[in-house]
This record gives sequence, structure tokens and C-alpha cells, in this order.
Amino acid sequence: MKHALFMLALCATAHAAPPPSFFRALHVVETSGRTGAILGDGGKALGPLQIHKAYHSDASIGGDYSRCADLDYSKRVVTAYLQRYAPEAWAKGDVVTLARVHQGGPRGASKQATVSYGDKVARLAK
Repeated sequence: MKHALFMLALCATAHAAPPPSFFRALHVVETSGRTGAILGDGGKALGPLQIHKAYHSDASIGGDYSRCADLDYSKRVVTAYLQRYAPEAWAKGDVVTLARVHQGGPRGASKQATVSYGDKVARLAK
């Protein structure tokens, strides 16, 4: 019985997600809602959610980095990345932590430099 409950809880966590407004807010903060092959960070980030090559690689979803120009593909990359590096925040829908990890990398939630970014995304996600 304990095993079955554990598996049920695990499945529920795997399907939990932040609110859809999280991706809209991230999109607005990153590129003012623009789409396409937008380059940022001196040409180091690509697409509507401004994904770097290392971020794309860490997400491990397959596909060519150039596909990050597509919003739906970028959302898949961000989802995989955040589920890998911030699974508890993902399960709780913790928009601030997720935004800080998106901006600052795996330890982004502990970096002072990501505080205002996380707050900005959270304000827009409400």
C-alpha cells in the first residue's frame, strides 16, 4: 500500500507545473513577447525565452539548438531544465524560484543577482 501511495504521489509531482502565466511572464520579461530567432546576451541567447546553448544541452530534450527560436520548443526546453534543476519549485509552482533558476542557472535561486528578475517574473505572472 505504501508503495502504491508513493507511486501515486510521484506521478502527481511529475505532472505538476507552474501556472501558464509563468511562461507568458517569462516571455514578456525576456523579449517583450516577441517571437522568432531573437538573439540576446551579445548573441549568446536565442529565441523568445532567451536560451543559451549550455541551457539547451542541460535540458536534454534532443533537437538542434536553432529550434529555440520557436516558442513552443523553447517552452519544452525550459520545462525540462527546470524539472531537472528545480523539481520542488516546479511541483509547487514556485514562480520566483523557477524564474531565478532560469536566469541564473542550477544555483540561480541562491544568487543575489537573480532576486529582482524573479520578482519581476512573479509580478507579471499574477
